[in-house]
Amino acid sequence: MQVVRGIPAQADEAAVLTIGNFDGVHRGHQALLKLLTEKARAMGLPAVVLTFEPHPREYFSPVDAPARLASLREKLLLLEASGVDRVHVCRFNAAFAAQPAQGFIDDILVRGLAVRHLFIGDDFCFGARRQGNFAMLQSAGHAHGFGVESMTTLSVEGERVSSSAVRDALAEGDLDHAARLLGRAYSIAGRVVHGDKLGRQLGFPTANVQLKHRRPALSGVFAVSVEGLGERRVGGVANIGVRPTATAIPRPRLEVHLFDWQQECYGAHLRVHFLHKLRNEQKFDSLDALKAQIHRDADAARAWLAQHPQSTLPQCPDGREG
Repeated sequence: MQVVRGIPAQADEAAVLTIGNFDGVHRGHQALLKLLTEKARAMGLPAVVLTFEPHPREYFSPVDAPARLASLREKLLLLEASGVDRVHVCRFNAAFAAQPAQGFIDDILVRGLAVRHLFIGDDFCFGARRQGNFAMLQSAGHAHGFGVESMTTLSVEGERVSSSAVRDALAEGDLDHAARLLGRAYSIAGRVVHGDKLGRQLGFPTANVQLKHRRPALSGVFAVSVEGLGERRVGGVANIGVRPTATAIPRPRLEVHLFDWQQECYGAHLRVHFLHKLRNEQKFDSLDALKAQIHRDADAARAWLAQHPQSTLPQCPDGREG
């Protein structure tokens, strides 16, 4: 899959396009991407996604913006797995936010991307003050020769699938609910970096998965399985949060104690699948009390994973469990 920063002044080829943030690439996104790729194959054109960085809500309200479900890198990997041929990552800044809706159509859709067919969500608006809508796109399509289709919202068991619904489920610790909306277990990917080695001192060495500047969508202690260390996933217990017992600096961390794993994995790029929440993060009176709780957490995670052996099955090339 080709990743392009920004929009060219003039497209080299026509495209079938969809537009959105695609945070988490949940089942609603997946249904839209299926329509996109099928139409693109039928028309003999590339399936193209236009997405934004940062998320518009992060630009307009950085303090109150919701936690991201996926980093940009994770989102691109999920889009690639959905069959997308090219992604344009457009920087969302003051100039972009102020662009009139007609300018968006003329400069981006018509000249920059040469759209031949466009899929949008049923609530899609665009341009300064969100003046552009579906009717405006239909009119532009008639004028410039491209089709426009609106994808109705997908419902699962009577619930509207959205990134907000996934965030709510994760915040509540309801991983089964989140997985139903995502079509897979929620996961976070990142590189293993050096930490303060506190887990090693307590007898539970951990892989510290880099979150960079990301605010996690969930917190607590979880039974997990980890991809990236071989053909099979490795089971473990993970803490994601600010470690109130060990530090006064409230910086989120993701630390995973890998079961029956003795090798160093610094620099490895891991994907941590969150399978079952054991408890909320809490502050203990001492490191000895924390160590005793970690023992209990590890035992509980091992017991849960033993009852769900499918969670560590090897991975097929497309990411499905084999």
